[in-house]
Amino acid sequence: MKISVTVNSTELSDLDLQQMVQLGIDCVDFGNGQSFKGVKEQGFPDLDELLKLKKRLRSWGLEVNRVTLPNISNAFMEEKPGSEKELENSLNAVKVFGEAGIAIVRQRFEGDVFYGRSKSYKSIQRGGLIGRGESVGLLQEKTPTPTSEELARWWRNFQRAYRDIVEEALDYNVNVAMHPSDTPHPDSPFGGIGLHRIIDDFPQKNVGFVYCIGTRAEAGGSSLVIDEINHFGRKNRIFLVHFRNVRGSLPTAGAFEEAMLDDGDLNMFKILLELDKVGYQGCINPDHVLTFAGDSADLDDRWAFSNIGWKHSSLGFAYSIGYMKALLNALVEYKGRAF
Repeated sequence: MKISVTVNSTELSDLDLQQMVQLGIDCVDFGNGQSFKGVKEQGFPDLDELLKLKKRLRSWGLEVNRVTLPNISNAFMEEKPGSEKELENSLNAVKVFGEAGIAIVRQRFEGDVFYGRSKSYKSIQRGGLIGRGESVGLLQEKTPTPTSEELARWWRNFQRAYRDIVEEALDYNVNVAMHPSDTPHPDSPFGGIGLHRIIDDFPQKNVGFVYCIGTRAEAGGSSLVIDEINHFGRKNRIFLVHFRNVRGSLPTAGAFEEAMLDDGDLNMFKILLELDKVGYQGCINPDHVLTFAGDSADLDDRWAFSNIGWKHSSLGFAYSIGYMKALLNALVEYKGRAF
């Protein structure tokens, strides 16, 4: 297994790349499909610019692991006139990424998360660490969830788009990875049932997941995570792992808080053992790191304290990466003694 970090911009400074190398990071994941050069102008990335970016990363000993396709919005999911262009842009992006030799793409679909079902808050943890918390009980007036008919229509449009994306990706030997719905409220399209449905509907071997340990722990704790790693891992459907810890879950506490890797409900070394048991050999990615004293974040923004992406000034990233590297070294030692 290797370590990757998510960046939300393709504009990476030499300091960014130097510190990634110093920390022992292996790969880079690009979390914002709109940030690639060419997307604003033509709707999909420019191949020459992408190859330049890839070459620059390689000059620092880094590889591109996962990229994100241009977003598919509610306009497409609601079948509004002109929205077919969004799917066309995603298909063109798959082709460009495939020609550049990038092996994993993610497609975002607006509407897979039910907003207004829980209240986000700043979770203050040891020494004043700031993380994301969400509570069902703290939100007094909740927005309604879609009807079964509305969800069925949403899923039909998802299938229609995903079928084309998967087929295009097969032609270029590209894996298509879906991230679970976060927050994982009941009946969210990419909750536990939805993840299984994706595999049922798309048996192609290039279809799988950005398996987010934190998101799935929010839905059911450590036992659910271990069960899903075994189920999807045995089928080789885990393409990337978001490696984070949480306290509580929606079913057990009606709330959860993102936590430091060493300070949540999950034993992250046991999680790593399960990944190893099913033969996972991809990247693990420090996800939604907490904000340390001295780190900069706009704490009025719901995601600023949990979804900032790589920042070279972040103590949280440095701590998380060091912790993960130690776990990987411990795994090697553990396996050596076991035999």
